Formats: sequence, structure tokens, C-alpha cells
Amino acid sequence: MTKILSKLTAFAFCFSLLLLVSCDNDDETFSPRPRGYPRIHFPEKTYSLYEGECPYAFEIPKYSNISLDQHKGADPCWLNLNFPQFHATIHLSYKTVNNNIAQYLEDSHVFANKHQIKATGLEEIPILRDSAKVYGLIFDISGNTASNLQFYMTDSTQHFLRGALYFNCVPNVDSLKIVIDFIKKDVLHLIHTTRWKTEKKKFS
Repeated sequence: MTKILSKLTAFAFCFSLLLLVSCDNDDETFSPRPRGYPRIHFPEKTYSLYEGECPYAFEIPKYSNISLDQHKGADPCWLNLNFPQFHATIHLSYKTVNNNIAQYLEDSHVFANKHQIKATGLEEIPILRDSAKVYGLIFDISGNTASNLQFYMTDSTQHFLRGALYFNCVPNVDSLKIVIDFIKKDVLHLIHTTRWKTEKKKFS
């Protein structure tokens, strides 16, 4: 009888130990872990002048390239500033002002406000460069929106240039924020180096 009790006691101890170890393993297996994202290596910020045939010029990063907008209905001076490494594009659309600046300004606000549905905030940053006659607004849009950064520039009498940043992926502000902040500096540099050309051509 004593041997049987000893065996039962030993069995109970082993069973309890097994449960304890199993619970520890379960805790380890199902413990929540923070989501990780791939490490991004950013290139050095160096710029070159882009002039082209359109009535505006600015400096762009050397790790970007310019291409014509191929969408149906695009005007001749609608360009794409591409960032291949980040699968990002700034869509640039140019219009000649002809007593219709109010309509262009309204359209820019409408386009930016369309992203308010999924946005958590929208900050408007003024652009004031009297020496170059470049005025406008930057729309800094927070949240999981299709476009987190938009802007327009104009001299109010002849030129109107609008830009919008898009990524070729599903919006995820957690993973894209560091890239958005990196490209945002390039947008600011583009804005600060934009100048209008003087030739009288109809581009839109």
C-alpha cells in the first residue's frame, strides 16, 4: 500500500511539474511582441537643378527622377517626381493663371480635404517667398490617408503649380512616417528653390 501511495505521489508531482512547464511554454509562445518594420537606409541629401521646357524650375534630389504624367487628360507640364527606392511619387500639375486663380485655390483645398475622412489632423503651412513671387500652402495631413502631403505654389497672376505625394502601397502611417518625414524635407527644398520662367508659352 505504501508503495502504491508513493507511486501516486510521484505521478502527481510529475503531472503537476508537466503542467507548470507547459504553462510556461504557452506563455512564451503566445506572448505579444511589438511589430517590426524593415530597416531603411536613407541616401545622402544632394540636389540638382531641374529646368526642362516648362515655365518653372526647382531643385530635386539626385535619388529621384522626373517623368511625364501619362494619365489621360494630363497637360504637357504635368510631371511626376519619382522616388524609386521608396515607391513614392509626387504628382505635379501646372496650370496657367487666366483670371481664374480663385478656382485653382478652391480646387486645391477640396483635394486636400478629401483625405480628411481617414485623417487624424491637417495642418496648413504658408509659403511666402516674396523675392521669387512664390506663394502658397503646404497641407500636412496626418493619419492613414492616401496622400499625407500636398501643396500648391503660385505667383497669383500667371503660374499655378500643385503637388501631391502618394505611395504605391497600402497606407500605413506607422511604417511610412519615417519615409514621409524624409521626403517632406525634399518637398520643402523643392519649394524653397522654385522659380518661374519668363517665356510666354501656353502650357495648359
